[in-house]
Amino acid sequence: MRATVFRGVDTFGIEDVEQPRAGAGEAVVRVTLTTICGTDLHIVRGEYPVKPGLVIGHELVGVIEELGPGVTGYRPGQRVLVGAITPCGQCHACLSGHLSQCGHGEGYEALGGWRLGNTLNGAQAEYVRIPFAQANLAPIPDGLTDEQVVLLADIASTGFSGAESGGVRLGDTVVVFAQGPIGLCASIGARLMGAARVIGVDGDDARLAMARKLGVDVVLDYRKQDVVAEVQRLTGGGADVAIEALGTQQTFESALRCLRPAGTLSSLGVYSGKLQLPYDAFAAGLGDHRVVTTLCPGGKERMRRLMDLVQARRVDLTPLLTHRFALKDIREAYALFGQRKDGVLKVAIRP
Repeated sequence: MRATVFRGVDTFGIEDVEQPRAGAGEAVVRVTLTTICGTDLHIVRGEYPVKPGLVIGHELVGVIEELGPGVTGYRPGQRVLVGAITPCGQCHACLSGHLSQCGHGEGYEALGGWRLGNTLNGAQAEYVRIPFAQANLAPIPDGLTDEQVVLLADIASTGFSGAESGGVRLGDTVVVFAQGPIGLCASIGARLMGAARVIGVDGDDARLAMARKLGVDVVLDYRKQDVVAEVQRLTGGGADVAIEALGTQQTFESALRCLRPAGTLSSLGVYSGKLQLPYDAFAAGLGDHRVVTTLCPGGKERMRRLMDLVQARRVDLTPLLTHRFALKDIREAYALFGQRKDGVLKVAIRP
């Protein structure tokens, strides 16, 4: 089969590799639609280490090609959505309700339950082997297209979880730093949770325009104004919840400074290097602030619930798919996505 194989820093591309087979408890899915994620960029740039020879990618929709022994309730030819996080459903973390942290501590390379395109061959390929298939294959309802559901696998689940973990309540004001794909989903999630006002912050004209299109109430351009001062002015003392969706010291600190006393900072960013907590913004530890982090929720029940939102027309993420490529043109797609050309938000890849 054809697959996108990582060989080293900025060295990757389409290769012919052996098609996977399903072992016990596994499934092989023929990929019908996948995407490129910001984490994939970190991998090809050498900012997140994976083993050379790995097939990358972790967002996919597909059709069941083969079922291994022990997988019941599914059939070949069935359309399925697979989450970016593939919990086993049996470990301490899963049984404690923390499916995203499945297998945490099993190995130095593990990051919770993120396996596809990290420790196992991933989704930017014609076929992908899915571990713990019983816990991770979510049948797609009739009438929903691949493009309607593919973004639920990662960015929507992650973005929505920023609002969920932040404990957004009816009537809250929520400020979301960065209106990229995950930040936009965090903004949508805050509205779904009942926020009365959502403030989106970015410095990219295309992303600010998309935020307005998707219903963000107030859009702030950090290039043109003091965002912290403006949030404090608009809210009369600070936001109830600030969601950080970029992963930089500057956005983390600004999110903290935007909070009212006893507010919550919900962090979705992936940080590198040293992250510092400013003494004054933290009220010397006496401000009753809450800082929470979240890894993308996965598993078939999470995917089912997100597809129900789409089916009920509460969520439409198709505007985020701004560009489309064939798998053979994956390097061109990476270049566009990595350089943020042509207003790109997400690219759809069809094997």
